[in-house]
Amino acid sequence: MVSMYPRFIERQLRQALSDTRVALITGPRQAGKTTLAEKLARDDMPFLTLDDDTTLDTAQRDPVGFVRGLDRAIIDEVQRAPRLLLAIKRSVDIDKRPGRFVLTGSANLMTLPQVADSLAGRMALSELLPLSQGELRGKPGSFLDRVFQGKAPAVGDLVIGAELVRTVLSGGYPEVLERPSWARRQKWFLDYLKAIIERDVRHIAKVDHLRQMPRLLRILAQHSGQLVNYSGLGAPLAISHVTTQKYVGIFEKLYLLRTLPPWHDNEIKRLVKTPKLHFLDSGLLAALRNLSPERLQSDRTVFGSLLETFVLAELLKLATWSGGHFEFHHFRDRYDNEVDVVIEDHDGHIVGIEVKSSATVSSGDFSGLRKLADACGKRFTLGLVLYDHDTLVPFGERLFAAPISTLWGD
Repeated sequence: MVSMYPRFIERQLRQALSDTRVALITGPRQAGKTTLAEKLARDDMPFLTLDDDTTLDTAQRDPVGFVRGLDRAIIDEVQRAPRLLLAIKRSVDIDKRPGRFVLTGSANLMTLPQVADSLAGRMALSELLPLSQGELRGKPGSFLDRVFQGKAPAVGDLVIGAELVRTVLSGGYPEVLERPSWARRQKWFLDYLKAIIERDVRHIAKVDHLRQMPRLLRILAQHSGQLVNYSGLGAPLAISHVTTQKYVGIFEKLYLLRTLPPWHDNEIKRLVKTPKLHFLDSGLLAALRNLSPERLQSDRTVFGSLLETFVLAELLKLATWSGGHFEFHHFRDRYDNEVDVVIEDHDGHIVGIEVKSSATVSSGDFSGLRKLADACGKRFTLGLVLYDHDTLVPFGERLFAAPISTLWGD
């Protein structure tokens, strides 16, 4: 199913292979990395996966010999043999032709010191997250370009009400989208998490309480969209705040979670400096919280945190293929004025996004955005409240209520 949809990072990867020795595609398992890598590969590039026990054993025992016989290659799930990266570095330092290796990794390898040190200056990095709504519709969209130009975003294919709920619950994993019922989708998500904890966690960290990790994930799911309190999160499992923080970091490396750092300015003293916790796929979050379309139909109060996760994930996906560089934060002051997502570009321009799951917006919903605008001054470019409706409504200078579907609008 992955091959049916365009992956918009493909263009930048092809450019990288034309002038860079190594291209690394990172992202969660089952997001489509292997399919994309094979599509990029030349005819003379063998495919080697470290999920194969024999191949993994060879790579771990003799990484230099493993690489020595390769002219060009795709190496899948390279995080399972970190020592291989130093051998690749030696190889591409001797033979500097571009496009020699395409690597994939289901862990954020750039958080591992040996990776950053080994391949700095030799490697182009791209993130492949689960399918975006734009990729599902075959349109890259113009959201980030428009908002950072101070323009109101364009409304895309309209998704509201019950259809928005179904879209959010589905998430973006390609295999999930093939399953017609929510029960089958939920089973896929839970099996997926079990496999990751049993297989991948062991390869990137020493974990003392492996059996506690599924329970911790469920606790984290109940706190998605909230400020992180490591002591409170670990308390039900009798895990210390230090261990809880370590385990959250592991989940981040495996692309299950994202902690959103606070936006702050050194001149403003009354800002909360605690990160917010988010899952990276709204469908995965819904499965952990046992939320179904039927349950949300009868009780929509829990939909807000799911929708916020969905919006953040869409924004992160848009940023992966955009030509710009963007950093993502949240904003909150000590008086509880907050903005769900703050995006800052390379030039320091700021766009604030508040997410609301209802079909109505009032002036009071812009209080956090107004505080953010005051804090940023001329750097503030645009503020949006994204909501479940079909109409774009101005709410003052540089402020709009905008449909969720502007995220994939042209």
